[in-house]
Amino acid sequence: MYELLVFDWDGTLMDSEARIVGCIRAAAADLGVAPPTEAAAREIIGLGLREALARLFPGEDHQMHDRLVARYRDRFLVLDKSRSELFPGVRDALSALRDAEYLLAVATGKSRRGLDRELGETGLGPMFHASRCADETFSKPHPQMLLELMDELGAGPQNTLVVGDTEFDVQMAANAGAQALGVSYGVHGADRRRSSGALHVLDRLDQIHDWLATPPRNRTGTAP
Repeated sequence: MYELLVFDWDGTLMDSEARIVGCIRAAAADLGVAPPTEAAAREIIGLGLREALARLFPGEDHQMHDRLVARYRDRFLVLDKSRSELFPGVRDALSALRDAEYLLAVATGKSRRGLDRELGETGLGPMFHASRCADETFSKPHPQMLLELMDELGAGPQNTLVVGDTEFDVQMAANAGAQALGVSYGVHGADRRRSSGALHVLDRLDQIHDWLATPPRNRTGTAP
């Protein structure tokens, strides 16, 4: 049924939530802006950086938003020396899907520089046929990055499945006419992903191969 599988990065493949939240809060403190709560900072993970910071700091002007963007990038890409790890089962799941000849792609709120660095550090770059980042097109839940990936890889929405940990991923899929799976870990809770239209919620990414191999009528937890 599906030819193209499009994965979110942060919170779906990479366990980077704590690092992102810490860098957002530190960037605000560096610029003398009241840092958001950890819960508020987690809530916007998955959006493009500019869209995320505009939501977190609605009282600040565009100039301050630009400064926050620049400072966050300094924190995340240069000053923060911690390393994020892949979630359990991710590497094996992607390898099995690639061997099964699915088209694999990434659609992420990260910058191109940030994604390319993590694709290189994890060694996952060769797994994916294409990727789109929020600084190259519209941020989720706008469908543009997914539409571009489908066009590049020659897949229709009926043959495309998005996998992500937030409502933004599920909404992006719906806005492009595609379907989505959620993961129970990550940023937004499993119930929110189900209520926003996810077909099913996986506890580990390496469960996806069995789910895909199950005839649709026999899949448990599938939304109507």
